Amino acid sequence: MKFLVTGTAGFIGFHLTNRLLAEGHSVVGIDSINYYYDVNVKYNRLAFAGILKENIQYNQPVLSTKNNNYTFYKVQLEEKQHLMAIFEQYGFDVVVNLAAQAGVRYSLINPDAYVNSNIVGFVNILECCRHHHIGHLAYASSSSVYGLNDENPFSTAQNVDHPLSLYAASKKSNELMAHVYSHLFNLPTTGLRFFTVYGPWGRPDMALFIFTKAILEGRPIQVFNNGNMLRDFTYVDDIVEGILRVALNPPQPNPGWLASNSDASSSSAPYKVYNIGNNSPVKLMDFINAAENELGIEAIKEYMPLQPGDVPATYADVHDLVRDMGYKPATTVQHGIKMFIQWYREYYKV
Repeated sequence: MKFLVTGTAGFIGFHLTNRLLAEGHSVVGIDSINYYYDVNVKYNRLAFAGILKENIQYNQPVLSTKNNNYTFYKVQLEEKQHLMAIFEQYGFDVVVNLAAQAGVRYSLINPDAYVNSNIVGFVNILECCRHHHIGHLAYASSSSVYGLNDENPFSTAQNVDHPLSLYAASKKSNELMAHVYSHLFNLPTTGLRFFTVYGPWGRPDMALFIFTKAILEGRPIQVFNNGNMLRDFTYVDDIVEGILRVALNPPQPNPGWLASNSDASSSSAPYKVYNIGNNSPVKLMDFINAAENELGIEAIKEYMPLQPGDVPATYADVHDLVRDMGYKPATTVQHGIKMFIQWYREYYKV
């Protein structure tokens, strides 16, 4: 099949692209390669798949040196005319939108980045899918949409109208806009609420990366909410498996759906939302302890209060993913941390 993967130089996009190529699919990847975190990590992810930095020019196709089925464009989602031209040229079967301005805390200081990428950019993706009759748009949402919800585990049937950050609000907006296009234009869309993804080639701004680097360098780590946060840490390979199963199974309209008495995650339109999480929350201190055990070094800890925009606990209810896709993430934190630290040591030669 022909896939468009946006955010292909990003953490999840990199892993998904390589999985799709390994299974024989054709992939066009899009990424703006912005400076939110170290761009060298992004360029090295691309190089791993045969997209060489020296060949990249803005809005020009770059063919992988390792796989003829992979073409890359450095493009911003805000550039609608460039997106339209790419859609016109390739005739995609499935679009997986993983490109977004990430990060909860960064949204407190640079809100414009979230509006431009996550709102304007996503509308452009929807418009391109609409006008080119895409068979399925799967897109990244986030567990952060649950915000002030205090009922665990988090279920897609719950109300998510009380986000705690602009990042979370932008992801909720994506789900709302997707439903409009599913309803008005019969565009099949599926939102994927990811829960605390980690693993090899991860983002340098995320907890495990920060902890590992600091512990190896003998620097203290900041432990927010005094270590009492619960996170449903989900290994990246499990996320990719969930994305792939969902992407290949577009949602069908539910003809009996009524807003008054039906699940909020489905619709009378071809629309669905799933959680993809490990369904097994882990205390932050236990996560840190697992990293310490794998590294053989005890961390120097600075205990901090809960940060603005953060939620104290996440816990994914994945029963509908199991029901519809026959799949449930299952990688243990111990194994996932081991794989990440092995990659980190090899990548940074430490």
